[in-house]
Amino acid sequence: MVENRTSGSVQSVERAFHLLELLADSGDSSLTELSAAIAVPAPTTHRFLKTLVSLGYVRQLPNRHYGLGLKLARLAGGVDSQFGPIVKPHLDTLAREIGESANLAVLEGDMVVYIAQSPSAHAMRMFTEVGHRAHTHSTGVGKAILAGLPDDRVARIVSRVGMPAATEQSITDLTKLRAELKRIRRAGYATDNGEQEIGVVCYAAGIPDVPVPMAISVSGPAFRMTKKLGKEAVPLLISEARAISKELLGVLD
Repeated sequence: MVENRTSGSVQSVERAFHLLELLADSGDSSLTELSAAIAVPAPTTHRFLKTLVSLGYVRQLPNRHYGLGLKLARLAGGVDSQFGPIVKPHLDTLAREIGESANLAVLEGDMVVYIAQSPSAHAMRMFTEVGHRAHTHSTGVGKAILAGLPDDRVARIVSRVGMPAATEQSITDLTKLRAELKRIRRAGYATDNGEQEIGVVCYAAGIPDVPVPMAISVSGPAFRMTKKLGKEAVPLLISEARAISKELLGVLD
């Protein structure tokens, strides 16, 4: 049984949100897996899911698994507007100290979505439109996010959306991607050296411990984003990621 978390809580509402949390963590799950996870008989779990599907908060996939629905994007937009004031000062710090554009992106479904940016002061700069969606395997923020996920979820993500080559530098093989994610986990940061756009270099770090997978990055033209600048940028990037995590967790608590 799902434990009541607050006195007087409505158990069916708790179970519905528990299902959404499970789908957010797993990417997709079967009825049997979800039923076992919430310790509720399959027919009852199916009724919960059927209701959530009808409301647009859950969708049924071709393989008969369940995933989060597009209706959640509208709610996520409200969350983004709350996160913005917290994260923006940290992006401003990165842009000012490093001299290149800083971004915040979240995992939405199987893609990363950019939700905030502080632009570089340079006339020639990297600009990513807020709301832009991109593949995880070929972006710095995407790889930083994937590095924080279990390998089986990474495999499900790329199996659903594929690994198209944005440039000739893009990783298009799951084995190579897994090796890259191991490196990122050891180093604590991700890089994108022309994998999303030729001539653009990006350094990214995941935001640790937050319930929504997200990452921050700094990016700019390759002739300015040298290895020397990278050595200066990475410690600050990781420090700001940790600071953002602390502030967001304070708000979510």
